[in-house]
Amino acid sequence: MAKEKTLEDLFYDTLKDIYFAERQILRALPKMARAAQSAELKAGFQKHLEQTESQVERLQQVFEKIGKRAQGKTCEAIQGIIAEGEEIMEEFKGTPALDAGLISAAQAVEHYEIARYGTLKTWAATLGFKDVVSLLDQTLQEETATDKTLSQLATTAANQKAKAA
Repeated sequence: MAKEKTLEDLFYDTLKDIYFAERQILRALPKMARAAQSAELKAGFQKHLEQTESQVERLQQVFEKIGKRAQGKTCEAIQGIIAEGEEIMEEFKGTPALDAGLISAAQAVEHYEIARYGTLKTWAATLGFKDVVSLLDQTLQEETATDKTLSQLATTAANQKAKAA
C-alpha cells in the first residue's frame, strides 16, 4: 500500500517546483533585458536577475533547513509562461508595443511566483518551519515589489508608447 501523502510532502514538492522555476527565470531574464527597448525596463530586468540569484540561494537554505536535497521538479507552468514571453519577443521585436508585451510576460511570471511563495510561506508556518517562513516571506516581498514596479513602468511609459504607435 502506498504511503499517504502529507502537507510536508506537498510543501517539498512545491518547493522543488519553484526552485526549477527560479532557475528557468534566471535563464530568461537576460534575454528579456536584451530585448527591452527602454533603459528603465532593461535596468529593471537586470535588477530582478540579481534578486533572483539571491532567491535561488534562499531556496537552497530552505531545503537545507528542512533537511532535504535542493532539487528542481519540472514546472510546466513556468515553461509555458516563459515560452509566451519568448513569443512576444519574437512577434513584437522592434515595435513600440514590445516593452508593454515584455512587462505583461514578466508580470505573468511574478504572479505565478507570488502565488507559489504565498502558499509555501503559509504551509511553512502550519508545519512549524519558523526559520523557513522568514526566508520565504523575504522573497514574497521582493516578488510583490517587482510586480508593482512593472505595473508602474507599464502605466507611466510602455502602454502609452504602444498605444501611440
